Amino acid sequence: MPLKNNSLTALALQKFKKNFWGVFSFVAIVCIGLVSIFAYVFAPDASKNANQMHLSIHSKSPGFEVGMLTIPSGISSDQNVFSKLFFGKDNTDTEIPIQSYRIKDNVLSYVEYASDGLKGVEKELSIDALGGGKFEDYIETRTFTFGTDKYGRDYLSRVLIGSRISFFIGFVAVLISLLVGLLMGSIAGYYGRKIDAFIMWIINITWSIPTLLLVIAITLALGKGFWQVFIAVGLTMWVEVARVVRGQIISAKEMQYVTAARALGYNDYRIITKHILPNIFGPLIVISAANFAAAILIESGLCFLGIGAQPPMASWGAMIKDHYNYIILGKPYLAIIPGLCIMFLVMAFMLIGNALRDALDVKT
Repeated sequence: MPLKNNSLTALALQKFKKNFWGVFSFVAIVCIGLVSIFAYVFAPDASKNANQMHLSIHSKSPGFEVGMLTIPSGISSDQNVFSKLFFGKDNTDTEIPIQSYRIKDNVLSYVEYASDGLKGVEKELSIDALGGGKFEDYIETRTFTFGTDKYGRDYLSRVLIGSRISFFIGFVAVLISLLVGLLMGSIAGYYGRKIDAFIMWIINITWSIPTLLLVIAITLALGKGFWQVFIAVGLTMWVEVARVVRGQIISAKEMQYVTAARALGYNDYRIITKHILPNIFGPLIVISAANFAAAILIESGLCFLGIGAQPPMASWGAMIKDHYNYIILGKPYLAIIPGLCIMFLVMAFMLIGNALRDALDVKT
């Protein structure tokens, strides 16, 4: 008979599998991660940042359908497959929403789409102007599953591509906060005395500054942009990690297993990394999950204030900022959809954080 694996890792994995909400959150996060990485594969509008505007069909309800006439530009693109897959394709063709059309004597007569019951402009186009073939090859019925935003862009595509910023800012911010927080907290808690007093002085000063104000200051110092926001958010979240690590190490370093490790001649680095940190990993998991959620919310707030990811880059926070006034204008879904996405992602990370804490608790 095969031996049963009773390692701590196997036991933790078994406990985690029994937690329904933990497994559900893990699957949800993996799915959102795959969607954010391959957003342009799933997005109906695969142009860069899903920025194909059609002002005549702005703010349309979910499920809206319209005929779309595509007029080729004749400009060839030298984009490679990698660029199209991860950064979107250069769409140089002209797309025109139309209400109706008819074909007679090799001439296409179409009426441009006009909202609010108005009649659009009627125009004519020859098949030669389109590049040959059949007119039907250039006309399709397009469905906007989530409707369109105030600029007439496909809202589903914007939501999918906007998940990239909200998803990855959490990982980058948590990684930065863990690296800085673990280093500062471990040194302060293990060595104590003047080193502890100096690090706690830095922590208390950083802690006293409001988070959003500190993020704004760092963002303005580094400049507005995609990566600057990631770094700014990460540099404001290390203090909580450092305080928890410091407190846990102060308690743990007096334990018998630490005394035994010192008696065996192990150096400080090995004692901290191999013996103390694995025993205080539970609280760190919870803090990391909370920081992940906080990073998403802070980024959304920065986008709402206009100093986050800059247009035309899609972001859930920026989408709420652009459409929050539509809540009272009869189109609340324009703000509710990205708001629900943020809520779902934040909740998933909080649930998986709690599940991992329970699974990795060495005391149980």
